Amino acid sequence: CINDSRIDVNDIDSIGITNQRETVVVWDKETLEAIYPAIVWQSRQSEGICNDLINSGYTDMIHEKTGLFINPYFSASKIKWILDNYDKDHALRNSNRLLCGTIDTYLLYRLTKGVSFKTDYTNASRTMLFNINTLTWDNELLDLFGINLNMLPEVMDSSSLFGHFEYDGIYIPITAMIGDQQSSLFGHIAFNKGSTKVTYGTGCFMLMNTKDEKIFSKNGLLTTIAYKIGDEVCYALEGSVFVAGSAVQWLRDGLKLISNSAQSEEAATLVSDTMGVYFVPAFVGMGTPYWDNESRGAIFGLSRGTTKEHLIRATLEGIAYEALDVLEVMEKEAKVRIPEISVDGGAAINNFLIQFESDITLRRLVRPRELETTALGACYLAGLYTKFFSSIKEIEKLHEVDKLFMPTMEKEKRDYLVEGWKIAVNATRMFKR
Repeated sequence: CINDSRIDVNDIDSIGITNQRETVVVWDKETLEAIYPAIVWQSRQSEGICNDLINSGYTDMIHEKTGLFINPYFSASKIKWILDNYDKDHALRNSNRLLCGTIDTYLLYRLTKGVSFKTDYTNASRTMLFNINTLTWDNELLDLFGINLNMLPEVMDSSSLFGHFEYDGIYIPITAMIGDQQSSLFGHIAFNKGSTKVTYGTGCFMLMNTKDEKIFSKNGLLTTIAYKIGDEVCYALEGSVFVAGSAVQWLRDGLKLISNSAQSEEAATLVSDTMGVYFVPAFVGMGTPYWDNESRGAIFGLSRGTTKEHLIRATLEGIAYEALDVLEVMEKEAKVRIPEISVDGGAAINNFLIQFESDITLRRLVRPRELETTALGACYLAGLYTKFFSSIKEIEKLHEVDKLFMPTMEKEKRDYLVEGWKIAVNATRMFKR
């Protein structure tokens, strides 16, 4: 990155790191090498571990401590799976050679050549090992998953001095680490209580800033740490949809219906509707508000008249419907009406998707000029620590809007379409093999 930018390394103020959160690595601190490939957040290979915990009655205890629901999505069961399969005799664990962490921690460890072993509160809060009430690693949870405390990193504020990266004799401070969705929230300047954003990336993630209030959901939302700076701990409610942009990638790479993701918008507008087709993209189960590990993707309403354009349009609509499911439960849990939603992520450039989202949510959607709000959030946090940005108020003045989307669909049509989606979801969840 430094080489490609062609700027003087002395001009670099600081480095901020943001990462896909629950993905984990277990590595040998003597060699700095992973003992097994990183297990990504979408992987379901630790589903058996999670089902055993659910059947043993740990759901409520874990939710009360972590704000999370037992699911292979989160890091703890992934770490246990690696340890159970690649350190069965506990030799490496007992010799204190093993370390584990989310990708931010592993990157930091490598960038600092093993000097800094740290993470931030947002990433820690997604491991299912961190108590968001006490703001510490939880010994009961560590025992439950068979993970030693000395394997886990020190937890820091999201805007902190995490270490230094040496390049040609110059030491560049690393002054921010934050999980991608929380970083996106920060990048949207969503600092007020009730401020909400949705990211259309590989998955679809909606976060609402709840400031200092921890709202523990009864309907499938996650309670998570949005950021911690100094004495301020800011929380968020989150709805997580596992498949969004990756469904469009499936159209491209799996079905070969399009040659690039941008073509999905053009294809969707070539037909006036989906001709009754619904696509529920539950490739790896369903997240908020269902948390159904066993459901898989399904397509309903096919006829001889169905074309690839109908299927492409149904895919984009399916992504929007998933976000609607999250919005409905988020407003119910927070007891507020969200009038406006900020959007970002790779799929947010798709005008058809965002307009359809506005239509079915009956909300104003705001697309910022800079769509890479995840990187932007890490940038802001890094610069705040070094005083590159003098204050939050200075950052707020930098925010620019690209386009506003307002609902235009007739309510009767909207209600009819949403009813069909609910039927499709129920049918998807009924099919289990």
